[in-house]
Amino acid sequence: MAKVIMVQGTMSNSGKSFLVAGLCRMFKRMGFKVAPFKSQNMALNSFITKDGLEMGRAQVMQAEAAKVAPDACMNPILLKPTSNTGSQVILNGKVYANMSAGDYYANKKSFIPYVLDAYKKLDSEYDIIVIEGAGSPAEINLNENDIVNMGLAKLVDAPVLLVADIDRGGVFASVFGTVALLDNESQKRIKGIVINKFRGDKTLLTPGFDMLKEHFAKIDVKIPVVGVIPMTKIDIDDEDSLSSRLDTASTEFSNDKINVAVIRLPHISNFTDFNPLERRSEIVLKYITSPNEMKDADLVILPGSKNTLYDLRWLKDKGFNQGNLTNKNLIGICGGFQMLGNNLTDEAGVEEGGSEAGLKLLNFSTVFAKQKTTRQTKTKIMNLPDFIDNLSDTAITGYEIHMGSTIDADEKYFTTSDISENGGFVNKNILGTYIHGIFENDNFVRLSDKRTYQKDR
Repeated sequence: MAKVIMVQGTMSNSGKSFLVAGLCRMFKRMGFKVAPFKSQNMALNSFITKDGLEMGRAQVMQAEAAKVAPDACMNPILLKPTSNTGSQVILNGKVYANMSAGDYYANKKSFIPYVLDAYKKLDSEYDIIVIEGAGSPAEINLNENDIVNMGLAKLVDAPVLLVADIDRGGVFASVFGTVALLDNESQKRIKGIVINKFRGDKTLLTPGFDMLKEHFAKIDVKIPVVGVIPMTKIDIDDEDSLSSRLDTASTEFSNDKINVAVIRLPHISNFTDFNPLERRSEIVLKYITSPNEMKDADLVILPGSKNTLYDLRWLKDKGFNQGNLTNKNLIGICGGFQMLGNNLTDEAGVEEGGSEAGLKLLNFSTVFAKQKTTRQTKTKIMNLPDFIDNLSDTAITGYEIHMGSTIDADEKYFTTSDISENGGFVNKNILGTYIHGIFENDNFVRLSDKRTYQKDR
């Protein structure tokens, strides 16, 4: 039976994923076999395992920190928002249903057996399980059906570390308020407080720790502050649209670098695809929402979407069209690839139903189906646009996550795969592909000289 510890936070983006990853690596270095676990994750960034199962990328990153293979059991429930009030529910790596927030909440307890089965599998295979909570355990309006914070901690009898973000301000209020709103049993589960993202001399915190101790005593609680983590820029995968990566309004393109513009769709998904581009010193990456912002871009990327038809209409409303995209070096990925085609049809109601004319930049159409394609891909690329033609015959790996199938295609294939839609299509300076993770291939990221991009401007 594995030992277990759980990390919960005073709020979203407090540093839970980061701390779990750190604990996974620390325990691994101590010689233990470690697994991360998050019973329910809400995120638009996901990954496909070798078994073709879908899971949140945060747990993939944590598995990598533990130096173990990602397993869908590490994230048995993944909620992928399709609108402000609904999500696609992924259960044990496979599509379960599209559900409204109300329906999911009402049926939440029915998922407990699946959560416990996944946990028990890890419990039988690992020495230590490090659990990540979600949001805050003090969301008292949701506590009755909680299966991801204190509700889960009780089910598996896990001690808890509570992490708080001091960089946002009000850290002591958020810590005390969180603890005060919990029931007595939950308060006793918290064994320590961790202050995250601190800048400066930590001795300045000592008076605050003393006063926090005094306030805890008034509610008959004894919880020590067990650690202070300095503000550190750690380049790890983000879970959701809270990510500061998407806030690039102040970023300026540079004449002596390769300028990459990613169109920030309302339901953008798997924006972790572009993290490798951010890391390269020769590239400036900016998320944009209007055609004017792509004027100086050497490369435009149309990313994946969790609501493709809605985002395609948004794209048109914003003024992106065949006229201002035709002459750009353009890559569409997954949902962005589908938008490049002639027509998108959703008679099955996979997203919101109906059909929509595409941007007509590649000659194919898409029909949505209820069965999701999820698989890892290994292939060679060919027929590349001029701006990356030096990469032809390069081997790449990646993964696919899509609900649509390609029909009526009349374009050059992007890969040597026998499955025509597996890679995607190419037409002159435009490339569309279903493959996520292509920029994680070093050969593909080594983009051509800037002069190649500029020649068609």
